[in-house]
Amino acid sequence: MKLVLLTLAAGLVILGSCQKKPEPVPVQAAPPAQVQQVEKQVTVRLLTDATGIDDKSFNAAAWRGILEFYGDTWNATSKRGTLYDVVTAQTQDMYVPNLRQAVDEQYSLIVATGFTFADSVTEVATDSPDQNFLIVDVDWINLPNVLNIVFAEQEGSYLVGAAAAFKAQADGIVDPKFGFIGGIASPTITKFEVGFILGVLSVLPNAQFVEYYANDWGRPDLAKTQAKNWFDSGVYAIYSAAGGTGNGAIAQAKEYRLQGKNVWAIGVDSDQFEEGLFNDSDSAVLTSMLKRVETALIYTLNAVQKDAFTGEIISLGLKEDGVGYATTNEKALTQDIVSQVDAVKQQIVSGQIKVVPSLEEAKAVPNFPQDIKCQ
Repeated sequence: MKLVLLTLAAGLVILGSCQKKPEPVPVQAAPPAQVQQVEKQVTVRLLTDATGIDDKSFNAAAWRGILEFYGDTWNATSKRGTLYDVVTAQTQDMYVPNLRQAVDEQYSLIVATGFTFADSVTEVATDSPDQNFLIVDVDWINLPNVLNIVFAEQEGSYLVGAAAAFKAQADGIVDPKFGFIGGIASPTITKFEVGFILGVLSVLPNAQFVEYYANDWGRPDLAKTQAKNWFDSGVYAIYSAAGGTGNGAIAQAKEYRLQGKNVWAIGVDSDQFEEGLFNDSDSAVLTSMLKRVETALIYTLNAVQKDAFTGEIISLGLKEDGVGYATTNEKALTQDIVSQVDAVKQQIVSGQIKVVPSLEEAKAVPNFPQDIKCQ
């Protein structure tokens, strides 16, 4: 499929494109005065895995994008709207039935979050050529009615890795060790892990790493147990890219910080500062890698509204404001650390630092641990 160059904010990067970028065209949610007009034109159903939109992570970010587009806010009644709603599949065998039901109900756009939906979306989209689909974290469905949006997770993960390393330096930690918890193994989750490791190594070239994959997005108990074992063995900070599973690492970090232990959790996808709160204003979440899935939703809904929807592949990185890092924990992430991380960010945006996305490429980088498997 021919990849088309689009722009969003600082400009969307289309995989494989080397063309000169046009001037960026900002894409914004409809202002309140236009909400009624938008409601007459666009309807959307969000389909999620079992973790749902209360995962405070990936799915939550997608739902925020929908609410922002319609000028709504997150509240007890916002999960079902006249023009938008969400259906959560408790098991993967419900993916195809849920997709077909959404097609039958004639939504303007059907959104599936995550690569586990790829086969199901391909099957249903092939059978429903007039239906618009958006799938996030997939870049291989070559159908004219499916928009694939992926993110340069390795770039945002590099930043939180650097932040954790700078914090370890500031704390005077000797030979710090870092952990990574993944959900279900995939090339996407590999980008999180290798980016994080490379970010740490850019500051602490002799740092050590451990990894664990839960093979589930909704088992915080597994992550909590692993985090306890790691913290007890001297791990300083744990970065999770595991959906709701990763909340277990945050819970364990919070317990240990309440006991006065100097350990940290690093959030993912959304700013998980509040998940780590204790003592009213302290948080066990040092920072979070922000994967702005809401940007993808707002862009696509605007495209549908303007009859400009196209099946293509779009990648969002730091330059496009598709990923980033959270600075909410001002007590722990001091201005000095933020300044250092921001300098790294600018080097990535300018191309001075290139963050590789694959394990094979990462293992060619000096000091990268050769025993890391990314499962």
